[in-house]
Amino acid sequence: MTETGDRSQRHRVRMQRKKEIVDAAIARADHTKGLLLVLTGNGKGKSSSAFGMAARALGHGMRVGVAQFIKGRSDTGEEAFFRKQANVVWHVLGEGFTWDTQDLERDTETARQGWAVVQTLLRDPSFDLIVLDELTYPLKFGWLDLNQVLDDLKNRPPMQHVIITGRGAPEALCNAADTVTEMADIKHAFRAGIQAQSGIDL
Repeated sequence: MTETGDRSQRHRVRMQRKKEIVDAAIARADHTKGLLLVLTGNGKGKSSSAFGMAARALGHGMRVGVAQFIKGRSDTGEEAFFRKQANVVWHVLGEGFTWDTQDLERDTETARQGWAVVQTLLRDPSFDLIVLDELTYPLKFGWLDLNQVLDDLKNRPPMQHVIITGRGAPEALCNAADTVTEMADIKHAFRAGIQAQSGIDL
């Protein structure tokens, strides 16, 4: 056998073994449920990933609810796009980052009012996917009761998916989640003095 043929044969054997492993894993995944996903870490892309999944859900004819904590602006590209979609309900629940508001009591009350809105979404089985953008911050700062949030998430409709984004996700939230992804910050254009760019950051 030639060297090329030998490599091809080894590759074929490896891929056959890999396929057997993958097929066995797929066969073991034999039930469905509403997933709780947490996208955390210091790297860029947490909200972008969540909105990518929201677009995917819309492609399947699903109904999506979005609740944005902390962020108070309403000029982002994702909001401009998703508000035009018939199957999306969008709530901006924040008033800006804490260094903008500089008012602990006001931030706490805003977060609590926001969670009351989220509770209505979590109780509504017509929502297939809910994105809770930047929710980790109100939890980390103690503006929301973590146990209450976990209880509300646990008691949502069985097939309702929830995505939570933000840095510093509490350990208890990660433990409750089905999927946790941590974004790593390797390099960021902002630290080189480059402004946030429309279509990339906004």
